Amino acid sequence: MAAADQIETSDAASGVAGREAGRWSGFAACRNDALEVVRHHLLRVFRFQVVLTLILIVVVFALTRRGMNDPDIWWHLRNAEYLLDHSHLARFDMYSYTVVGHPWINHEWLSEVPFLLAWRLGGLVGVKSLSIAVIAVTFLGLLYLCNTISGNFKASIAACAVCTFFATVNFGPRTILFGYLYLVVLLIIIERFRRLGRAPLWLIPVLFAVWVNTHGSWLLGFIVFSVTIVAGLLQGSWGCISSERWAPRQFGKLGLTWMASIAALFVNPIGPRLVFYPFDLAFRQKLNIAHVAEWVSVDFHNLRGKIVLGLIVFLLVGLLLRRRQWTLTEWLLLLFGLYSGLTFIRFLFLLGILAAPVIAQMLDFFPPYRRELETPITNALVVCVLIIAMVHYWPTARELQQSVDADYPAGVLPYLKAHPPTGPMLNFYLWGGYLGWNNNDLKVFVDSRVDIFEYEGVLKDYLDLLEVHQANTILDKYKIRYVLFPKTEVLTYALQHDPNWTVRYSDQICVLLEKNGEHSDVNGASGGS
Repeated sequence: MAAADQIETSDAASGVAGREAGRWSGFAACRNDALEVVRHHLLRVFRFQVVLTLILIVVVFALTRRGMNDPDIWWHLRNAEYLLDHSHLARFDMYSYTVVGHPWINHEWLSEVPFLLAWRLGGLVGVKSLSIAVIAVTFLGLLYLCNTISGNFKASIAACAVCTFFATVNFGPRTILFGYLYLVVLLIIIERFRRLGRAPLWLIPVLFAVWVNTHGSWLLGFIVFSVTIVAGLLQGSWGCISSERWAPRQFGKLGLTWMASIAALFVNPIGPRLVFYPFDLAFRQKLNIAHVAEWVSVDFHNLRGKIVLGLIVFLLVGLLLRRRQWTLTEWLLLLFGLYSGLTFIRFLFLLGILAAPVIAQMLDFFPPYRRELETPITNALVVCVLIIAMVHYWPTARELQQSVDADYPAGVLPYLKAHPPTGPMLNFYLWGGYLGWNNNDLKVFVDSRVDIFEYEGVLKDYLDLLEVHQANTILDKYKIRYVLFPKTEVLTYALQHDPNWTVRYSDQICVLLEKNGEHSDVNGASGGS
């Protein structure tokens, strides 16, 4: 009897253990299923491509986060403020006393409005955030273009990363950034049409209608569009370069789009003068081209020049060692980009955009993406870390204000408010827009709009003053009573040692001098030494 009870007890225990094991097994199976579901969803969102893309954006962010390094932004903000307050564009100069009332074309008015809205939302941080966002979207579009052409995502990331170093010349709150974004959009539409035979070509005239009101770089886009069409008129092979003729139906669509795009350029509130402004810049504004820093040629002695030289060497070596057929369009656009970027560093961003797809194709030896090697949890952690890092290091108002104070005469503004100049003041060229934006009552000698000052000869006189060439004659010509210049300029040194001039304000950035006269109402020296 006891033995039977023991057997029954043992069976019961075995049954309980079995049921427990079954429950644990079921739990483990459910847990594994849940983990697999989580992994599947993580894999859909946190692929390795996402990590690489975010790394590219972080690189762009790191290169763009510092400073407000564009003197044009201040009068851009002022133009947009005038437009929104008066509901029409400024047609004449209102900011200077040297060319006041001179007819003037605000050829970038549409790109100025977003910057003003960003300013009103977040001040310096808003303006900086907008420029970072536009640059980031441009590189995302370029990455899409490179991946579409090369079919290798890793190679496309590398090509775009190289492009960032070319683009730094235009990083900052600049209106031309919108032009480069439009250029990438244009290239994407053209590439889709070339590959698929269909694309929303109707967007191209709309794009140019917006572009011509945004920035004069629309001409670069129109050259790119025209080169693409013309290259497709040829059929043949020349060494490693080949060309395939457009089908008659394709060429017909492109021709209609090209003509519609020309018509779209004249959809603007200024008229034909806005369309011809880029040609005015190229052929009439000689001093602008010759003396403004971003119009100089590439200097191969600095880091940027060495990177450009490395690109040229890479392209030549790739052409020699890799047996690959290139399209005539690719090489014509690359040559156009090389000519533009090497001639004017302003267009190195253009070179980067046009060269990136070629670079991506040359890097096709990069290993392709392999889904089975994905580690979605690790990817998710990396993505979170990168996002947290960008949020943490996002430029603050204090940091941006410090950069402004280091580049502009912020310290003299309260002094000028308390002691308004009683006569014409000669200001440093790069400070004109900043002074006018911060003190609307202050009329400047010159600012970085350049064009109207060159037309009237003011820019030439200013350049002569920088070299202290006939300085007294030019100062008397404009009846200059005050001079606000950096401490390090030769003119500042000369006037400080001239008994006819007195220092009224001085700090680490600037010196304000007044010509000695009988009716001075400006008090004695003030400010830091």
